[in-house]
Amino acid sequence: MCLPKISGPRSWRRGRHHLGAFALMAAFFAPGLGWAQVSGSQSPADDAAIESGIESDYAYLEKLYTHLHAHPELSFQEAETAARMASELGELGFDVTPDVGGHGLVGVFKNGPGPTLLIRADMDALPVKEMTGKPYASTVTAVEQNGQDVHVMHACGHDVHMTVFVGTARRLVALRDQWSGTLVMIGQPAEERGAGAKAMISDGLFERFPRPDYNIALHVSSSLAAGKLAYVSGYALANVDSVDIAVHGIGGHGAYPHATKDPVVLASQIVMGLQTIASREVDPQDPVVVTVGSIHGGTKHNIIGDRVDLQLTVRSYSDATRNRVLAAIERITKNTALAFGLPSDRLPEVVVKDEFTPSTYNDPDLTARLVAALSGPLGAENVLETQPVMGGEDFGRYGREGIPSVIFWLGAVEPEKVEAAARGEISLPSLHSPFFAPLPEPTIKTGVEAMTHAALDLFGGE
Repeated sequence: MCLPKISGPRSWRRGRHHLGAFALMAAFFAPGLGWAQVSGSQSPADDAAIESGIESDYAYLEKLYTHLHAHPELSFQEAETAARMASELGELGFDVTPDVGGHGLVGVFKNGPGPTLLIRADMDALPVKEMTGKPYASTVTAVEQNGQDVHVMHACGHDVHMTVFVGTARRLVALRDQWSGTLVMIGQPAEERGAGAKAMISDGLFERFPRPDYNIALHVSSSLAAGKLAYVSGYALANVDSVDIAVHGIGGHGAYPHATKDPVVLASQIVMGLQTIASREVDPQDPVVVTVGSIHGGTKHNIIGDRVDLQLTVRSYSDATRNRVLAAIERITKNTALAFGLPSDRLPEVVVKDEFTPSTYNDPDLTARLVAALSGPLGAENVLETQPVMGGEDFGRYGREGIPSVIFWLGAVEPEKVEAAARGEISLPSLHSPFFAPLPEPTIKTGVEAMTHAALDLFGGE
């Protein structure tokens, strides 16, 4: 993840109850905002009360976090995890509906007239064998959809997301006399497969339940110090497409290549040709990634086979660029085969998989508003602007329903490790690494604080 390098942590309790110049300017000049919204922010005493509530809740949340971490479930298998999230919301007085789009759940808390806010947490884990050495490390195994026995780990921080989700719900219910509106909290399945958001929307998320005025979420960062928050205005994460290419040939003996049409050579030419899409067909200022992640063909040293299979991941931001890149992949692949001399009935097959994850776009006005709201209680020095990444997140689907949306990055790494990495002394484990281990405190506290203040601002309670 391409996130800013920072110098140190923020204190959890000291020097945080001021609205710095950055926050004042961001609020004053943000589209649609006025000075009244800045001057109406919570007082230091109110901030202290929220902070105190989070502090008193932390032992409960840490226990929840270690439980979730030790009991991960794969995409499409999140039954126990969803039941726990449903129970947490139900005990707080939410009207909870399970089994929305699979194992998804929706909790609704109506608290008088006002805006409707959706807060989302993803629940699924990854087929990764944990190697963190933590006392609460996962030892879970499961059977994947393909029948393969795998180890399971929360290697992408969804356990943090769910813990912050519960902590935020607990704070907002406790503070219900300070805001008015409808809070919709969703536990989403199958984010890692790019399928959960689509399934929940298809199952009537925005018809069966109150339609939000805003959607917000967060995601841990594996390169940002715990205690800090980062944001991107506009495109934050990429369109993600998986493309399969079956390259056909005419096989034969390796000693007589002239009597064959070698699919290994053809596939190699196709791989190299695809690299010209980003370098020669797309504006250099419009980022594109075309990666051939897998290539398989042949059986023996002296046999020219008749097929090579390629698997690609394709990343972009705008839909127009996505369409252009996918069309270029098919054009280059098939025309390279024609130039190679393959007959028309042996041309490659190009299949764009239905696992498409759309790009995530942070509404600029909403981003500016929340940056202003969070820079006071968290400290402007702890709310950092960063760059978009080519990773994918199906949270983007909610924004594509015409609802302003923002997802933040939540720092989750020991600050001293971030500093050591910046000096080139160590490498930080990435998301999806078997060694990725978020620092629970202050990561969870910062996440709850940020989401609570964001919600209060959007409800008009700050």
